[in-house]
Amino acid sequence: MKKVITFISIFLLGLILIGCSSEEASQDGEKRIGVIQIVEHPALDAAREGFMDVLEEQGYKDGEGVTYNYQNAQGDMSTAQTIANQFANDNLDMILAIATPTSQAVANNINETPILITAVTDPKSAGLVDSLDKPGSNLTGTSDLTPVKEQLELIQRIKPDVQRVGILYNAGESNSVVQVDLAQKAADELGLELVKATVSSSNEVYQSAQSLDGRVDAIYIPTDNTVISAIQSVVSVANESNIPLVVGEDNAVEEGALATVGINYYQLGRQTAKMAIEVFEGADTAQMPIQYLENTDLVINLKAAQAMGIELDEELIKEAKRVIE
Repeated sequence: MKKVITFISIFLLGLILIGCSSEEASQDGEKRIGVIQIVEHPALDAAREGFMDVLEEQGYKDGEGVTYNYQNAQGDMSTAQTIANQFANDNLDMILAIATPTSQAVANNINETPILITAVTDPKSAGLVDSLDKPGSNLTGTSDLTPVKEQLELIQRIKPDVQRVGILYNAGESNSVVQVDLAQKAADELGLELVKATVSSSNEVYQSAQSLDGRVDAIYIPTDNTVISAIQSVVSVANESNIPLVVGEDNAVEEGALATVGINYYQLGRQTAKMAIEVFEGADTAQMPIQYLENTDLVINLKAAQAMGIELDEELIKEAKRVIE
């Protein structure tokens, strides 16, 4: 008899605890957002910060209205898959996927939880959406497609006699392959020879950058996550060899590259957050078009110009929205 009473007591206690847990989960009102990022570097970090800032401005402060589960894949796709599997089993209200590889990881594993992507160059070619106008699933967000042709034209303005431009990228990143294809087309139109150098990890960046020395008149880096995460290696080679280094985004200019006509990743993150608010309010991700950041900024690093032995035209400096000294 005592055993029966004990069993009933334990059973009832379990029901009480489950009830309390469910009540707590339903009453706390906090949104639970999983954040997955392929690697840490200033551009992707800025996109995450912009996203979180807008949510805080709208009343979703970390720990008060929203909780974040932030995970970084450290550039490893198997790690990204593990994180995606973890998120699939978590009770999340939304996932923010930063960069193409991590967006692909969560899209392949999660079919119901709303997914907001950012810093993805071409969501359609990456297999993330049915179309840019109507994604058709639980995923939508913002693209970081940059004006590749304008960036190559910027190289011509900086170094009018340029003939060969080295482009350094990870061929395993679909976002980079898209940009290299755009760069090849633009180079053909501009009468430039594009010299390609590839890497498979950040550890290879310095050696690949060195391989361009003596073969090119300038180096161009698109918004490639692998290379940008090791941007200091390329800056070092550019400084040693007096080769102008033009990049796809402004954070790399702050890190020592010469210049860009690019987007602001912080603003891109803010734009993504505004879409997230719409989803919280009932918008259907399947019907929300992929958005782009319309404004681009000319950013120049004068200290980098001096280190690379580059004399910049005064008119170009005047045109810059931001000059780093």
